[in-house]
Amino acid sequence: MPYPVVVIGSYVQDHAWLVDRFSVPGETRRAHGFNTGPGGKGFNQAVACHRQGVDTLFIGAIGNDLLGANARRFAESEGMACHWQVLDAVPTAASSIIVDANGQNQITVSLAANEHLDPAFLERHRGDLEAAKVLLLQLENNLDAIRSALALCAGSGTLRALNPAPVHPDCDAALLAQCDLVTPNESEFALLLERTGGGRVDPLRVPDLSDDALHAYCRKLGVPTVVVTLGCQGCFVSHAEGAPLAGSDPQRYRVGPAAVKAVDATGAGDAFSGALVAALVRLAGQPFRRLVEHANRSAALSTEVVGTAPAMPRFEDIRARFG
Repeated sequence: MPYPVVVIGSYVQDHAWLVDRFSVPGETRRAHGFNTGPGGKGFNQAVACHRQGVDTLFIGAIGNDLLGANARRFAESEGMACHWQVLDAVPTAASSIIVDANGQNQITVSLAANEHLDPAFLERHRGDLEAAKVLLLQLENNLDAIRSALALCAGSGTLRALNPAPVHPDCDAALLAQCDLVTPNESEFALLLERTGGGRVDPLRVPDLSDDALHAYCRKLGVPTVVVTLGCQGCFVSHAEGAPLAGSDPQRYRVGPAAVKAVDATGAGDAFSGALVAALVRLAGQPFRRLVEHANRSAALSTEVVGTAPAMPRFEDIRARFG
């Protein structure tokens, strides 16, 4: 069966510690909570999309080990389709996440199997990519696999979306030119501008730039639609003139945040990207601004639950909370 959304990306087994504050170098602190569960930007976004009621296919690499078995079990419990490349010589990825009392986080990750996703494995699933309405990618995999995925569905009519996180040192203008939609946060946006020759901007100043200035910077990335997520300040949308996703909306505008009581911001960006591509399918025909509002609500609601993939809200949860 064709899947409206295909997500190619990373699986990471998350290990999260809850603390009152972050340690300083050399300091040992007691955590007041711990949990482990499925994560990884690609997998989180696939779960976020799937929980919006949109048939989603995830493609990724894991090791032939216990953590890889955990990944497969969770996907099966969700009823989400997956094509796993199982590697014998490389372990499944794992992360360490420390979350403080304000919901802020510090993350260290070993990407392991994710950096060995074989373009030939993706080629075997070309039909799924070409039949999809939306392809969603991130940058926690090896770039040759990402470039291959973008090329495989070129000319098929599949909308190619990229959440450029974390920004790869070899990410360039040529890769961005193959995308129809990108969703960076402030830091990723500043790095993309620098890597592609679009100029330099302090990531801390991005939310405070005027709409005209921020729109001008977005247009330097060469992507038809750019959505810059701004954390607790919502997000900024920039369309090129005549961009397919623009519709009758203005070329640039801001969408405010949704009010919630955040306890863990880890994975909020993944909830946003997953819900946004799901909305492109489920809410097709509605203004893009409406889709971004829905994605904002998904991201906000995800911060009220500790964890990443298990914290992704369902479509019904969002409707029940925000109407």
